[in-house]
Amino acid sequence: MKTIYWIGVTFFRAATTAFFGYRVIGREKLIQDGGVLIASNHESFLDPPLIGIAYDDEVHYLARKTLFKGFFKWLYTKWNAVPVDQDRPDMSSLKRIIKILRSGERVVVFPEGARTLDGELGPAGAGVGLIVAKSKATVQPMRLFGARECLPRGSARLRLHPITIVVGDPIKFTSEELAVKGRDGYQVISDRIMAEISKIDLPGAENT
Repeated sequence: MKTIYWIGVTFFRAATTAFFGYRVIGREKLIQDGGVLIASNHESFLDPPLIGIAYDDEVHYLARKTLFKGFFKWLYTKWNAVPVDQDRPDMSSLKRIIKILRSGERVVVFPEGARTLDGELGPAGAGVGLIVAKSKATVQPMRLFGARECLPRGSARLRLHPITIVVGDPIKFTSEELAVKGRDGYQVISDRIMAEISKIDLPGAENT
């Protein structure tokens, strides 16, 4: 057990439950075994840990390479973060993610890449499709509601607002679907994942 990781999970889970009414709907749909690519919409800087605390086992995250400096390099490593160069993506990060998935662990990704500005879902990048095609991992779609209201992109002010994660049905791509090659082929997989995320509604409320 990674002590630093679980201290972070315990603290964040307690804080979000107490101050933001954090809840997970559809927890029974969470895949417990094997490599899983957790794919979610991206609303806020808070999103990675919000997704991570939904699980009782460790998950891995992607984080901007520029964040890995000094103390934070040590801390993010302890928190299972994988450094990614968003300005100049390279295969080394993708290969590491694929290796983690093939070893039977979970990785959180945001197909849109950037956080939303207006709350609307954006298009998915082809890189997510590449990861799925190469790792053959099951995809666990989920959708965040309320995180943007708590900490919108471009803001440093944290606001109190209910946060809910709704878990969607797992996506298991067939061998034929994973046999694609090239950017266009990977994009088809990414678009399918984003389409499934868009179908997830917040029960009892109109999905905007």
